[in-house]
Order: sequence, then C-alpha cells, then structure tokens
Amino acid sequence: MTKNLLKSLQNVGIILSLFMLILSLNSCSINTEIVPNSDIIYQYRIIHNPEGIGKFYLGREIAKVMGHEGAGWLERPSRSNQEKPENAINNLELKSTDVVADIGAGTGYFTFRISPLVPEGKLLAVDIQPEMLDLINFVNHKENITNVETILGDVDNPNLPPSSVDIALLVDTYHEFEYPREMMLGIVEGLKPGGRVVLLEYRSENPMIMIKGLHKMSEKQVKKEMKAVGLVWEDTRNFLPQQHFLVFKKPDISSLNYSTDYL
Repeated sequence: MTKNLLKSLQNVGIILSLFMLILSLNSCSINTEIVPNSDIIYQYRIIHNPEGIGKFYLGREIAKVMGHEGAGWLERPSRSNQEKPENAINNLELKSTDVVADIGAGTGYFTFRISPLVPEGKLLAVDIQPEMLDLINFVNHKENITNVETILGDVDNPNLPPSSVDIALLVDTYHEFEYPREMMLGIVEGLKPGGRVVLLEYRSENPMIMIKGLHKMSEKQVKKEMKAVGLVWEDTRNFLPQQHFLVFKKPDISSLNYSTDYL
C-alpha cells in the first residue's frame, strides 16, 4: 500500500470517528419491515440463543444485527493486524473496470480500500441502515471520491441494478441477514452472468476464534445456503487469520437453478 493511500485511509478513519460521535447522539431505528409470503422457508422458536432473533434458515439461527451504534468496532485500529483485510482485498483479483458491491458496507471500511483499485469501475456501498450510508457519503464529499455510490437496501432486497455487478463482497454480514434467501436472490439478480460472490465469515469450525457463536459460520453451512439460491461454489481459501474466504459464481442465466432441496 502506498504512503499516499495509507495517509488517505488514516484521514478517512479520523473523519469517520468524528462523524460516528455525532451519530451516537441521535436515536435512530433499523428497518424491520415484514416481508410477506416468505415464512414458509423460515422457522421460529420461542426458546433460542440470546445472540439470535429466534428465526432459523436451513438449520441456522440468524444473528442479531450490529447497529450503527457499534460502528466504532468496525474502524478499530487493531482490525488490520487481526483480520488482514489487505490480504482479502488482494485475493479479490480486481480489474480496474470492475463494479464491486460492498454488501453491508457499514462505515465503508472495505469500500474506501477497494475504490482506488477500480478507478474505471465503481463501488456500490449497500447497507440497510441510513446512518451507515451517511458516514460513507460524508467521506465521499470530504475526500472528493467519485466512484463510490451508496444504495439503501431493504431487509429483503439489496436494491442492486440488475446484471450490473462483477463482484459482490459480504464481509462478516451475511449471518445477520433477516431474510437471507431473499437478499441473496437479489444479489444474484444484480450480478452479471459469471459474476462472483465473495463471503468472509469467521470460522465456526475453530472454537478458539473469540467471536460470538452466531456471528461465525462453517464452510458447510455457507455452501448449503449459497447452493439454495443457484450459486456455484468455486473456492474456499483459509489464508486469513480468523475468517473463511469463500468464492461463489453466478452461472449463465439459462442454467440457473434455485434449489428447494433444503426447504
């Protein structure tokens, strides 16, 4: 990473910290709209893990969403050493013209590290919390960044333009989707044929990774859930200290098959 880019990212971190302090003074709510006709693929339990919402998909309880009040954790200085995000970005094998969707972009931690690598492309920062997008838009204006666009998603739809995205990146966010099947179908629709989905999720196979249980996922579970929306597994790379790096591909539209084997 160049000195200029590193300095720019440090400035972004300072700006975000100040902006998050302002946001923390306001009380805001997260969109929890009920999606009709989807409960047939979900199960609900009264007795459940307190880390979850009591809603289950393909045998997995969905974790509670980390609200914008916890945004400071995303920008913690130790994150670079703990998670090696630069290594993850390098393994995305980006082209300068790629359109990348950062799903669950949060404060823009990955957004602003990827955007300089796609100067002829675009970075779509998607989040369901307007407060997070306010942070990103603030930095866009402050740093005069022109290839980052924000998209306010719904709990059941990322609202991506159809067939527009080369890579959809989901970093430690998929396990919190309230409607994971609907969200992933929306992402699949937003991908170009042959487009890729890359998920980073803390490895539940390793009990020594000190992350709450529902905020970790196994490779087997991720594969099951991606297969259910027609994505094809390409690769699993465990070069990161704590996270799976899982790569899936959208096949040609004519061969898409949304599986109901597990429903």
